[in-house]
Amino acid sequence: MDDTEKTIKLFQEFFLDKSDYGGYFSHLEPVMLDPLSESLGRNKGTKNWNSVGDHAPAYLINLWLATGKQEYADMLEYTFDTIEERFPDYANSPFVNEKFYQDWSPDHTWGWQQNRAVVGHNLKIAWNLMRMQHLKPKDRYVNLAKKIADIMPATGGDQQRGGWYDVVERVLGEGESHYRHVWHDRKAWWQQEQGILAYYILAGSLKNPEYHRLARESAAFYNAWFLDTEDGGVYFNVLANGIPFLAGGNERGKGSHSMSGYHSTELCYLAAVYTNLLITKQPMTFYFKPIPGGFPDNILRVSPDILPPGSIKIGSCEIDGKAYSDFDADGLTVKLPDSKERVKVKVEIVPV
Repeated sequence: MDDTEKTIKLFQEFFLDKSDYGGYFSHLEPVMLDPLSESLGRNKGTKNWNSVGDHAPAYLINLWLATGKQEYADMLEYTFDTIEERFPDYANSPFVNEKFYQDWSPDHTWGWQQNRAVVGHNLKIAWNLMRMQHLKPKDRYVNLAKKIADIMPATGGDQQRGGWYDVVERVLGEGESHYRHVWHDRKAWWQQEQGILAYYILAGSLKNPEYHRLARESAAFYNAWFLDTEDGGVYFNVLANGIPFLAGGNERGKGSHSMSGYHSTELCYLAAVYTNLLITKQPMTFYFKPIPGGFPDNILRVSPDILPPGSIKIGSCEIDGKAYSDFDADGLTVKLPDSKERVKVKVEIVPV
């Protein structure tokens, strides 16, 4: 936790824009930690989806789940309020803006992005807004999540073969009726994750059958084409028709500077959580082996994600293979026994 707390301190002291504009900068000059240094060039004073929105799925939601600390809930609320206020641009495009100058004016000139949309980032916003909606409900969170979910199939999805495209132009050219693919019509593994999780959590939370259909179709495309069932692993990219893209470069391999296990394992875990606990209403079993003294007051928090309040509870608990009753079923916490050894904790989470 020491490393974690120091990382949060770095974000709050140096990346946070303390002016009236707010938000988090994307880059710091490495010596003086100055986000407004001229040496940053085109990245001087810039903000983007990753610098604001990726706090939540990358670490912050899990940090709150593990600790329950209000400061992390407040940081989550701040980032999602910023996303909801600053990113939508529906007067001009069905896609959010992703890169900004310090004053939140859109940057449509940056590098490869220009005035282009990453389909997966739009879907990722919808997915994580629903998680935040379960922590601190706000009509504007769920309304934006639903708006993205309703728009994306026709603008960023392949409605004939399934799956989600990569990067498209944010606006239509003269005489065009479809948002043009920027480089190709391939589909990346990580963007399928965003679509699957977005529509599953929307379906489970809002009981909308159309979202459930889109979730199942997204999962079916991923399961059919991205999994290497002979040699193992997950393909980076597939062609529009699903055939794995193995022509060369980073996209040929299953691991690189831009691909590791994160998106694949997160997808397996949360797709199972949303499907079982929210949709099919099946119990799930989770296993823990906490470090002695690793949690304040020996309280182990076992909620698998930020799910709708009251939708799940602890059904039973075992420690080292024996039934254990010192837990808060509705609060989703287990009071660990005093022990100098690491105990094995088995918790059954059941839908309510």
